[in-house]
Amino acid sequence: MKQKTKTVVAGALGECVHVAGVTNFLRLAESAGWRTVFLGPAVSVEEMISAAQRENADLVGVSYRLTPETGERLLGEFAESASELHERGIRFAFGGTPPVAERVRQIGFFERLFDGSEPPEAVLAYLKGQQAEALSEADFPQSAVERIQWKSPYPILRHHFGLPTLEATIEGIQKIAEAQALDVISLGIDQDAQENFYHPERQDPRRKGAGGVPVRSEEDYRLLYAASRRGNFPLLRTYSGTDDFLRLAEMYVETINIAWCAIPLFWFNQMDGRGPWDLEGSIREHQRVMKWYGEHDIPVELNEPHHWGMRDAPDVVFVVSAYLSAYNARAFGVKDYIAQLMFNSPPGLSDAMDLAKMLAVLDLVEPLESDNFRVWKQTRIGLLSHPLDPDAARGHLAAATYLQMSLKPHIYHIVGHTEAHHAATAQDIIEASRMARRAIENAVRGAPDMTADPTITKRRKQLVKEAALLLEAIAGLAGPEAADPFTDAVTLARAVTSGLLDAPQLRGNKFGRGEIRTNIVHGANVVVDAKGKILKEERRLSKLI
Repeated sequence: MKQKTKTVVAGALGECVHVAGVTNFLRLAESAGWRTVFLGPAVSVEEMISAAQRENADLVGVSYRLTPETGERLLGEFAESASELHERGIRFAFGGTPPVAERVRQIGFFERLFDGSEPPEAVLAYLKGQQAEALSEADFPQSAVERIQWKSPYPILRHHFGLPTLEATIEGIQKIAEAQALDVISLGIDQDAQENFYHPERQDPRRKGAGGVPVRSEEDYRLLYAASRRGNFPLLRTYSGTDDFLRLAEMYVETINIAWCAIPLFWFNQMDGRGPWDLEGSIREHQRVMKWYGEHDIPVELNEPHHWGMRDAPDVVFVVSAYLSAYNARAFGVKDYIAQLMFNSPPGLSDAMDLAKMLAVLDLVEPLESDNFRVWKQTRIGLLSHPLDPDAARGHLAAATYLQMSLKPHIYHIVGHTEAHHAATAQDIIEASRMARRAIENAVRGAPDMTADPTITKRRKQLVKEAALLLEAIAGLAGPEAADPFTDAVTLARAVTSGLLDAPQLRGNKFGRGEIRTNIVHGANVVVDAKGKILKEERRLSKLI
């Protein structure tokens, strides 16, 4: 049987004319499936009660943002007049400034009070049925997909966090969780933990804490997870490692209930100096990891394309590597795929051309979706793009966040404003979360459609066309034994060693050629010849083939 649509009636009471909070509350209610009735400003007690009866309201939202003393008297009068409706099962919520809310709390009539400090998802959770006192783990979804669906239309928020000592990291996780700053804490672990967790004989004491928290035992991971069991009970995830992949995967599930796996296709090996495997071998290992997580119904993110972008690879290589990532995830049984879209990689891209590149990625990746393969969009700021000046970095964080909301991401990976200066502390992350939330709220409220810009559309189509040429060239590298060139490790490795997939910063590399030249032209990162003139993709490929 279809459930009856619930109705909420809301307005500003008495002489109060401030209705921004009321309209925001009703907008969230609509997104949660409520029928909404806006009564407007300066609504008398009698009008409010009459409207609740006339509209057969299930919930009445009352706002007052003026003098606390006056508000206390007025809300007391309202509570007395509405007591009969309260007894009949109609619910009442209040919204106002903190001083007014504190006075109204003493009345004891309203089931929930909002003083403006709550994040939108807290209001949304209330409207979806979560009780005010619900601070147990059961009230916050503990899988990535459920959390995404629960928080919609807002993206879930994540941020890397890992300090040089286990103790400081535990304390920081507690603060972040209690502040309800993030939905996902991505544990930044040091390089030895990523590569040598199960090989203490290979660990170097001098590198302890380099690049993140020095976890050295399964118990360390359990302590980090225990620290997150408070506040909004954020999910945890961490690097998939650069060796002993499946052993680490099993341990992550057992110790931190890992939210999703993040692993590259071509990287984290001898090519970038982050692991012991050669290129072809690491591709096979990464494919095995995808398969394992897919079999366990855990989402997988391939943090692949930005590794090319950060090495100044042209936009077309970025797009193609993103497609190959999603293609491999689907081929190896991943059911929920997280498409990472790192903007500002390289940092000189214009916003328009950056957005065009990401739209081209989605043009290739989203057609792969099926009943057994769902794509979840995750956007983030480029690692190398934050300015050193803290005020300028705050501006970049807000502006970049607003731009990325054009893609309607399911996950927003915050890269804090302090990253150019130091690894984020818990307080840095809480502040960055507040800035990002505000930009996200503005965008969700109603942003212009930047994807419709004709310049962006033109570049988007051009990239899709160039990507098709590059993919065709990669397929042509396959030998007769390759069942599928896009999943065949030998063919994929050849795509790098042949120079089809290349980046300027791979010069002198053991596997990559580094012969390609790129430059930012009209905001896009394109291939250029020795004289600096644009080299079309078709021409570049013909020279290589």
